[in-house]
This record gives sequence, C-alpha cells and structure tokens, in this order.
Amino acid sequence: MKQQKAIAITILLVFLLNIPIISLLNKPLFVFGIPLVYVYVFSIWAFAIIVIAWIAESKNIEDTSEHE
Repeated sequence: MKQQKAIAITILLVFLLNIPIISLLNKPLFVFGIPLVYVYVFSIWAFAIIVIAWIAESKNIEDTSEHE
C-alpha cells in the first residue's frame, strides 16, 4: 500500500513540476513580493515533503495484523 501511494505521489509531482505547467505560472505576478512561480514551486515542494513523511509514517493494515 505504501509503495502504491509513493508511486502515485511521484506521478503527481512529475506532472505538477513539469515545465509546461510551471511556464503557465511564469507571469509577472507577485505574492507578498515573491514571484508566483517561486511560490508555486516551493509550495508543491513543501506539500511533497509533508505527504511523503505522512506516507512513510503511516501504518498499513497488513503491518499491524502481522505484529499481533
């Protein structure tokens, strides 16, 4: 189950951090003085770290039944 989630998040990140998607946000817009493209990339990066940590720390139903 963890492996399937890891593969899914990898595919999602490849899509979200792909150049055509990033180039859509490469506009002269600023969020609190920071260019929108930087905010997008670092937000996706932070999201990825949080989700990967959650996946790594989550317990599988199969894992808990084997320990009992």
